[in-house]
Amino acid sequence: MFLKPDYNLKRIFDIDLDELKAQGVKAILFDLDSTLMASKTAEYSPEIKEWLKGVRKDFFIAVVSNNKNPEYIEKVTSVTDFPVLFKANKPSPKRAKEFLKNQGYDCKSTVLVGDRPLTDIWCGKLMGCKTILVDSITADTENLPTRFVRHLERICVRK
Repeated sequence: MFLKPDYNLKRIFDIDLDELKAQGVKAILFDLDSTLMASKTAEYSPEIKEWLKGVRKDFFIAVVSNNKNPEYIEKVTSVTDFPVLFKANKPSPKRAKEFLKNQGYDCKSTVLVGDRPLTDIWCGKLMGCKTILVDSITADTENLPTRFVRHLERICVRK
């Protein structure tokens, strides 16, 4: 199935970085909201910050986000010390592919990690990247309509 991710994990901390490295992965692109930080907070948790520090030892990392809000972009940029692409227009791969190429990486050696099959995973598949679907980092506290939509999206990726 086209929207089936290469890996379907509970949390980003479950990503096997050694396995990705052994497969020749050089770059990891992350969705931002609900993947690396709670939606619209513009704050990384201490646990995420520490984990990303370890990831950066072996991989180029960047954020690819659809967010277009100038104030939010400014806040995120002020707390992020790695490249960030906003207004990515996922699932369209065009801006993300161009961004990745400008950073000196190709899609074949890249993984796209996100919490949404219809934007993040689809974009990664269209780019030719490996893909990792993770649950929202706030899955346990999200409101009922959001949880319902996430449930519907995940029906697309079941075996």
